Amino acid sequence: MTFASRQYSIEELLNSFKILGCCFSADEEQILFSSSQSGIFNAYSIPVAGGNARQLTRSTDSQTYGLSFFPSDSRVLLSHDREGDENNHHYVLQSDGSETDLTPGENVRANYHRESADRQYFYSSTNEREPYVFDIYKTNFTTLKREMIFRDLVGYQLAHISVDERYLAFIKPNTREDSDIYIYDLQTCEMSHITPHSGVVLFKCAVFDFETRFLYYVTDEGEEFDYVKRYELATGKSEIFELYPWDITYLSFSATGKYRVIASNENARTVLRIYEDKTNKLVDLPIFPDGDIVSAKISPSERMVAFYVNGDCCPDTLYVYDLTIQQSRKLIGSLAPNINPADLVDSQQVSYRSFDGLEIPSLFWKPHQVRAERKIPALVYVHGGPGGQIRKKYLELIQYLVNHGYAVLAPNYRGSSGYGKTFRAADNRRHGREPLWDCVAAKKYLASLGYIDMSKVGIIGGSYGGYMVLAALAFQPLEFAAGVDMFGTSNWARTIESFAPYWKPNLKGLYEKIGDPSADREALREISPLFHTQNIVKPLLVLHSENDPRVPKCESDDLVDAIEKNNGTVEYLLFAQEGHGLAKRENKICAYQRILNFLDRHLTSGDACVESALSAGQG
Repeated sequence: MTFASRQYSIEELLNSFKILGCCFSADEEQILFSSSQSGIFNAYSIPVAGGNARQLTRSTDSQTYGLSFFPSDSRVLLSHDREGDENNHHYVLQSDGSETDLTPGENVRANYHRESADRQYFYSSTNEREPYVFDIYKTNFTTLKREMIFRDLVGYQLAHISVDERYLAFIKPNTREDSDIYIYDLQTCEMSHITPHSGVVLFKCAVFDFETRFLYYVTDEGEEFDYVKRYELATGKSEIFELYPWDITYLSFSATGKYRVIASNENARTVLRIYEDKTNKLVDLPIFPDGDIVSAKISPSERMVAFYVNGDCCPDTLYVYDLTIQQSRKLIGSLAPNINPADLVDSQQVSYRSFDGLEIPSLFWKPHQVRAERKIPALVYVHGGPGGQIRKKYLELIQYLVNHGYAVLAPNYRGSSGYGKTFRAADNRRHGREPLWDCVAAKKYLASLGYIDMSKVGIIGGSYGGYMVLAALAFQPLEFAAGVDMFGTSNWARTIESFAPYWKPNLKGLYEKIGDPSADREALREISPLFHTQNIVKPLLVLHSENDPRVPKCESDDLVDAIEKNNGTVEYLLFAQEGHGLAKRENKICAYQRILNFLDRHLTSGDACVESALSAGQG
């Protein structure tokens, strides 16, 4: 079926790529970023004045990210894992192209935090001493000598380091909706708990100001949405600093504190504001009708800001903006030159009422040139999580499916982020039930459009969204004509027990959200599709990776085996040397083409399973 003015192959669409990250060189003549243009993420640099990007690394098997230029020579600090295992190490890219591993060891994970104010050091954390916790280090850029500045015995998460390097701010998660902030004084070696509270309150995203007078942090204390408070170190007093009718997602300051950057999540879109901190004057930024400014990095001199623009039809585009003369320059875009943006589809922000009347905010992609005389198939696209959100941005798989004639409705079902803490907590211990019923209720919206063939509505999702696909086919077996599960959990107890050791501080929150395998095993079994495969009678495509560190491959192996034993219709596509998701272009081409072929066979041929198959499958 062809509904767009031009239909693209997946190879053509994946000639577009992703770019992310931004670091100015010491002389502010270059920007370091990461791009998947080579087929997998590698590190690149590009002149601030404009010109061609230069590829710095040549990885073909592991996603490689540029972290920082060295301040006084041509070396570059990098991060990459091993074929998707998520155990990222830090490497020095030498001037001859070789790499030196700064964090060697098996099962070691290193996190990069930031550079020191004078750019002579960088801060990082690793779990090399103890797999469950992360110690904090500072490393000299010139000598690569490393010093531990904090030894963790609890499982704190580093949020920020003060400019004068006296204080460390930590987040300590209690559950997914409840956390605390601690400040550690490196001079006195004292830890202070600054957010004592009763009940469930979220504290996160803390940052010191340039003068180390205040710690700014995001919280939902006493409010429905996340907002900014600041804590005065000298007095211990806290006050509300910034409050919006939407979640504030992060706050940062420029090098000397001249500018303050605040981003908010407003109905699945990023709204980014830059203020002159002393005057609170809003900086005028360019307006981009095709997308939103989604992130910003102010240069050390505070003369320029680099930012990314992203929208449904506008994949990552890097700009630099001169704050002194208020002029912007596009450095690099990622949309393939053969793709006409007019052939892509801009999503509509819609909503519908679920089974209990709860309003479910959603995004909807309508194929071009829908014809009244011929109804089209549709997909309910379920985002990952739990606690994630579908947002307005370029999503290559969705654009591919819409370009080939499928309407796509992506609900932000209860439990999604961005719509207040009550909505976010509404899925606690309700998985496989109310959030799933929200996705089933999405069909009512599709039916109201008048041009959807309601016998040809499928469901598709990845990670937690993959679980929701399996739950839909197992617990609501006649609602969807077919399903596509990408890297989804089928057995919750096993998945939770398989998590890496450094997830241990977060497990209490996960138990609160989903369940504790030791105490709630039977309840977890009830919501695990693996134990209900006799109900799966509609066609299912399963995709997984051999090295997935979050959802073990056995989650899909066992599910597929069980469906096959029940004589169900299931296809299985397994990828080697990949992690939780697909990083390599050639694997995305294979996967997305297979998904389209599967959907075309089962949603456009009229061969959807009949209801009689359900009773046969349950026999």
